[in-house]
Amino acid sequence: MERLDIALKILDPRLGSEFPLPSYATPGSAGVDIRAMFEHETVIAPGQTILTPAGFAVYIKDPSVAGFVYPRSGLGYKHGIVLANLTGVIDSDYQGPIMVPLWNRSDKSFTVTPGDRIAQLVFQHVLLADFKICNDFGAVSSRGQQGFGSTGIH
Repeated sequence: MERLDIALKILDPRLGSEFPLPSYATPGSAGVDIRAMFEHETVIAPGQTILTPAGFAVYIKDPSVAGFVYPRSGLGYKHGIVLANLTGVIDSDYQGPIMVPLWNRSDKSFTVTPGDRIAQLVFQHVLLADFKICNDFGAVSSRGQQGFGSTGIH
C-alpha cells in the first residue's frame, strides 16, 4: 500500500497527550479517525448542525491528492449523526484547521464528548480535467441524456 507524507499541525495540545493523534484504527482502515475537540461536552439538538473542531490542520501539498472527510457509519446508523455537507473535501493547498459540520438528523439530542471519534479522513488520488469545448459529443452512448432513475432499481 502506498504511503504519503502529509504535514500535520497540532492545533489543540490535548491531541497526542490526552487524546490520540489521528491514526488508523486497524491495519485495513482506509481513513484516520477525526476526534471532536470541543472544550466541553456539546449537545446536538434534533435537526441542528454544529461545526466541530478536529484540533489539527493538514497540508497535503501534492496536487494529485486530496483529503476526503467521511461520516462514521455507526454514528449515522445508530444515532443519526452525519456530516452536514455529506463529504468534506480538503484541497491539497489548504492549510487551515479541519472542521467537521455534524448534523443531527434524528429526533433525539446527541451528546458529543471531547475526544469522541466523529468522522474519518481518507486521502485519495484525484484527476484534474482539461475541458475541451465542443458542440456535441460525437458518438451517443447507450444512456445518452437519460437521467435520474433511467437505469431502474433492479
